[in-house]
Amino acid sequence: MIVCVCRRISDREIARHARAGMSFDEIQFELGVATQCGRCEDCARDVVAQCCASAPVAAIYREGEPSAGALAPSTAQGTPCSCSQVSPQA
Repeated sequence: MIVCVCRRISDREIARHARAGMSFDEIQFELGVATQCGRCEDCARDVVAQCCASAPVAAIYREGEPSAGALAPSTAQGTPCSCSQVSPQA
């Protein structure tokens, strides 16, 4: 579902960044969520908190791999987190 109407940011996009280890402030800077009217801030924070608490994922870097800056494999594949607030489709 769309969380931020102003920037057209979905809960899945927020969850993907949260599972990659980003804080709400980092996600807000990266995506622009909750930077215009601010009505989505509570919902966006809830998505981040639930994903960080229920499905922590660490990005693992291996020497010699060219994609060291990429998101963790489960994040890149769009695996939905097990949060109750995150919808299965956006």
